[in-house]
Amino acid sequence: MVKDANAFLSDILTSIKLIEEYLINVKSREEYQNNLAVTDAVARRLSIIGEALSKATKLNSAINVSHQKKIIALRHIIVHDYDMVDDNTIWAIIKNYLPLLRTEIEKLLKEKD
Repeated sequence: MVKDANAFLSDILTSIKLIEEYLINVKSREEYQNNLAVTDAVARRLSIIGEALSKATKLNSAINVSHQKKIIALRHIIVHDYDMVDDNTIWAIIKNYLPLLRTEIEKLLKEKD
């Protein structure tokens, strides 16, 4: 089965929601850094977000979200350059940029309905 762009956008939204769930009881960057299960789960979901965004934009070039190239590049870093992943940077992304991405993806999905 071949997915369409909306399916990939839905995957992004699902991953964002899961990251939010993983972080419900994590109140600080230090708690995040000290919880390997959470950092691993978040990294996995961020890589899915990057891959899904890459595939969605290849299927529909009209899809445009803030920091699109950086989101896709983060997936490459997580998967291929894992030793460059910095928990401080990931924490900043989660806190400062993930809410905006959620809003933008939800808007795109509503427009497609």
